[in-house]
Amino acid sequence: MKWHTEYHWFHTRQKREFINITDLVAQAVKKAGINEGMVLVSAMHITSGVYVNDEEDGIKKDMMEWAEKLAPYKDDYEHHKTGESNGDAHLKSILFHHQVVVPVTDGKLDIGPWQQIFYAEFDGQRRKRLIIKVFGE
Repeated sequence: MKWHTEYHWFHTRQKREFINITDLVAQAVKKAGINEGMVLVSAMHITSGVYVNDEEDGIKKDMMEWAEKLAPYKDDYEHHKTGESNGDAHLKSILFHHQVVVPVTDGKLDIGPWQQIFYAEFDGQRRKRLIIKVFGE
């Protein structure tokens, strides 16, 4: 069994942003040199997430609007009593999950024809970390 770990940092320009990281993950799989296995991709901050979906501007806009409806920014979150102002970002990250596991077959990501891997940021404009852990044979 082989293991390969990479850490990547993001500093988004916007407070809320989706970043396509499919190529970054595919490069990590290639570096790992495995033929069959899995890759774990995990956001290492509680106001970020990782998800799999379509690389299409309309669906990304719909998802961001959906997240805002379910977890809107507002001043009266209990979390804000601690001095923070990102209660909505914590809730939004739960909607998109903090990690995904993607299969590797024949040395490549084994995802559907429209599937892409995204880093989701809900409290950006500051430095955040992501881990990619590839394992297999």
